[in-house]
Amino acid sequence: MTCKQQFPFRFGTSSYIIPADIIPNVEFLKDKVDDIELVLFESDEFSNLPSPADMQKLAELAEENELTYSVHLPLDVYLGHPDRLERERSVEKCLRIIELTRDLPKSACVMHFEAGPGVDINGFSADENRLFTESLRDSIAMLLQGTAVPASEFCVENLNYPFELVWPVVEEFGLSVTLDVGHLEFYGFPTADYLKRYLQYAKVLHVHGTLDGKDHNSLSYLKPEALELLMGELALQPLASRVFTMEIFSHEDFDSSCRVMERFVAVARENEF
Repeated sequence: MTCKQQFPFRFGTSSYIIPADIIPNVEFLKDKVDDIELVLFESDEFSNLPSPADMQKLAELAEENELTYSVHLPLDVYLGHPDRLERERSVEKCLRIIELTRDLPKSACVMHFEAGPGVDINGFSADENRLFTESLRDSIAMLLQGTAVPASEFCVENLNYPFELVWPVVEEFGLSVTLDVGHLEFYGFPTADYLKRYLQYAKVLHVHGTLDGKDHNSLSYLKPEALELLMGELALQPLASRVFTMEIFSHEDFDSSCRVMERFVAVARENEF
């Protein structure tokens, strides 16, 4: 059984399932999923950015196999950094990835709102919170001025701090949400409350389990009641363009996660999604 084209959403996973580069991973996944999260990064030591020829190949594979790509913008960008020069650098890095993937059929651009490397936003004072959100506003204004991509395609992911802190920025600019259920469970946030409040704005879902104190493991390690709650809410709010990304990074985790999801295929058919 395959889960491709079986749900009222675009079923997907990451571009790092087999131990190979992006193109072999897409080749492996093309008949198994509807969407592939491209995890792209660039540093002085290493870069996995596809070449122009690779980008053309990705576009061809998408057209031939009814694929879309959710592009995860770089993790080492700090849009809420207090230093404007650092914010400008972060925005420029995002814009390079957006330009690189311009011709791909994209479902979303996933982004993190962070204040700096290793900075714990949970420890911020009221003044630091205000500076953080004002810095985010400045960065998002620069980002949207630098691209023709609609604001709604940028999906802000919930991390290890309460999402209510950044929600006013998301709402003000008309951004969308990446609702990471794995993070909610891992950090102990109320999943039911977050689904009730934010699912309607979520173009992307990230789903993964916790094993030995680490997240981004197989869905077989996600609490069954959390997954059942999520699937129930998705049944009540079906959206064909929404992406359900199993954010995992191994063949073994992919296979076991698909087995978990196959149990919901029959339910989806019975409800005529």
